[in-house]
Amino acid sequence: MKYFVVIIVAVLFTSCGAKVPFTETLRQDFDLESEAQLKQIQFYISQTIVLKRAKQISGSGTTENGALVSKSNKEENRIIIQAQTRGVLEKYNESGEMYIRFENGAGRYLTFKVNQPNNNNKYHLDAKWDASRGGELIYGNEKYIVDAGAGRAYLMVILKKLQNTKRKDRVAKGIRV
Repeated sequence: MKYFVVIIVAVLFTSCGAKVPFTETLRQDFDLESEAQLKQIQFYISQTIVLKRAKQISGSGTTENGALVSKSNKEENRIIIQAQTRGVLEKYNESGEMYIRFENGAGRYLTFKVNQPNNNNKYHLDAKWDASRGGELIYGNEKYIVDAGAGRAYLMVILKKLQNTKRKDRVAKGIRV
């Protein structure tokens, strides 16, 4: 009987958490107005973002025996931020932009803001978007390109609903005649 009561109490005090989009409405509902409050929240990214940077070097010349040589080198750097990666707030400004850090290092953060055309109030990845190339952004003080699909990436948080219930049961033993 003692174990049964312990199990019931444990079930009542557990809380379930689900990842939900971090929205402007959610921020207002929880009165998250200051940067200090926002820095206490664990953020997650909704989908994988791939940052790409390429540098191409080419040249031409001749060999010792008079053959023409064309040389081309391409160097690509890619940074992959997987879906569900944890991030923290680096800074928040009055225009509503949130700078979220997914790794340590100077300037290694992505900017998220509420897009006005979308009425869902989610904080989406912010970049200089071009329909043909995707988005251009600065990460780690370097210029990177992201695919157009990365514009659908948004911030998420875990929302827990905690419900405390105290219950006291007593069983009446009955009365004999």
